[in-house]
Amino acid sequence: MELDTRAIEALLPHRAPFLMIDHVEVVDGDRIVARKTVAADEIFLKGHFPGHPIMPGVLIIEAMAQAGAVFAARQCSFDPAHQIMVFMAIDKAKFRKPVLPGDILRLEVVPLRRGTTMWKMRGEAKVGDALVAEAEFLAGIRPRNQVAFTPGAE
Repeated sequence: MELDTRAIEALLPHRAPFLMIDHVEVVDGDRIVARKTVAADEIFLKGHFPGHPIMPGVLIIEAMAQAGAVFAARQCSFDPAHQIMVFMAIDKAKFRKPVLPGDILRLEVVPLRRGTTMWKMRGEAKVGDALVAEAEFLAGIRPRNQVAFTPGAE
């Protein structure tokens, strides 16, 4: 099943310039494959780095986490009107190659552990066939009005 920006925005609270996925190519019970086209006029490229723009690694991880949030939201009884998916932890993050203006970042995320309110996932980011980043991360579902949360609560 494919999702366009409108369908992604129905699940995530993120909006431009912080929405880091443009399109979902595949979302099923086993994985999500999403993409982010890195446009030459992205706001983060203006300062990272002038004259040698590259997508910040933290935003590549954020793109993976957003794809993971869409995956988790599609797999459980998630109500975006009353709940929000939050990024809770990151582990084993590695950055292998720079992501440049004009690149199409392909994000593949798979679940490692599924819970009722917390998910552990593994993501890979590629440009073409080249692995550019990878990480494991936790995502949790929280009420929209809840500011604080307890890590590890299930």
